[in-house]
Amino acid sequence: MTGASRPLAIEGCAIATVNGSGTEYEYGHMVVENGRIAKIGPGPLPMRADVTRIDGRGCLATPGLVNVHHHLYQWATRGLAQDHDLFGWLTSLYPMWASIDVDLVRDTTAAGLAWLALSGCTTSADHPYIFPDRVGDLLAAEVAEAGRIGLRLHLCRGAIDLGHSRGGLPPDELVENTHDCLSAMKQAVSDFHDPSPGAMVRVAIAPCSPFSVSAQLMAESAALARDMGVRLHTHLAETIQEEHYCKDKFGVTPVRYLERLGWLADDVWLAHGVHLSDDAIETMAKEGVAVAHCPSSNARLGAGIAPVRRMLDAGIAVGLGVDGPASQESGLLVAELRQAMYSARLDGGPTAMSARDALRMGTMGGAHCLGRQDEIGSLEVGKLADIALWRLDTLGHAGIADPVAALVFGPPAGLARLLVHGREVVVDGELQTADITQLTKGLEESCRRLATRH
Repeated sequence: MTGASRPLAIEGCAIATVNGSGTEYEYGHMVVENGRIAKIGPGPLPMRADVTRIDGRGCLATPGLVNVHHHLYQWATRGLAQDHDLFGWLTSLYPMWASIDVDLVRDTTAAGLAWLALSGCTTSADHPYIFPDRVGDLLAAEVAEAGRIGLRLHLCRGAIDLGHSRGGLPPDELVENTHDCLSAMKQAVSDFHDPSPGAMVRVAIAPCSPFSVSAQLMAESAALARDMGVRLHTHLAETIQEEHYCKDKFGVTPVRYLERLGWLADDVWLAHGVHLSDDAIETMAKEGVAVAHCPSSNARLGAGIAPVRRMLDAGIAVGLGVDGPASQESGLLVAELRQAMYSARLDGGPTAMSARDALRMGTMGGAHCLGRQDEIGSLEVGKLADIALWRLDTLGHAGIADPVAALVFGPPAGLARLLVHGREVVVDGELQTADITQLTKGLEESCRRLATRH
């Protein structure tokens, strides 16, 4: 691990700390020791002979981006169901996902996390909820690949137990027995969750959605998560069809349905939150519920524009997610900064979101969603050295004097460095932990195998 035996110094760069005061340095330095930030400040680093120096001139240092909602296995079904809304898209792709196996999960996880790393991401949540019988240990494969690529992984063990014959959306052959879902969730926490400071892998319990999960599983999974001391995650209020489904089936809106089941608390983050009334936002803010905003996926599926400005103003922690690559084929987390800002401005005008608001969502907002705001999400002494050093001295960014504006308004920036716990995962735009050519080959082979089954 870089910096474990010899401190690492980054100097000469602009720095956006994203700390509570929004401190920024036009020209500053950082020192990384033993995987944590040991020093940060303006100007040059005082002379030290014991450090390895990185020239940060022409760059902007920010916290590593935090991706709080993803479905990595969906890399195998990109470019399909191009003109469908959410329910039609799911109905089209469920039969293909029924054929995933451990090799495909291994290939899509490696490729997806590598791509996220190249877009400045140091921590990613993933939400697998399809578990075909007798295909191998999908979660173990995912954890192993995350360790190889070098990103922090928040593994959200999903589940669906409400098939079409019982009023749910998924085909019956994809659902698991409710008891089996709960047992598998408990086992995932026991096998993979690391509660220790600086953990590289943590587990959350994450039944999929109100239209694919029984009320029993929703309620009992919440009780299980709290008994085991882990966080809770699910999709909610993504489309107007979901709103109608919940009102027709349960007699209440999606947020009130979760409230009825004991879900609304500060250990919960919800994916999407597109269709939320002022009353729902007030209730979520009061209970400390956070939201994963996925603007590109929402646009791709025509789901709508999430009321992010109203959520932020109410005090809700909002992070960013790229969502599954089958509903957001670009998959670049840094690009979600601009997409989030533009979506907010389409909804509320040019002052609805600033570049710095977007950067905060992509860093500290995500850290709050995952309950790790004391460890990641900002550049502060004592925090984990998860750092993105963005190259802004390029043609695509030249002439934008404000480096944060260059990062958010400009084209996706390349990386001079990406550090995770002080380890160099990306150097000069190249992944250091795996061969991109081999990752691409493995992904293509898995995609071909899956396609031949349908």
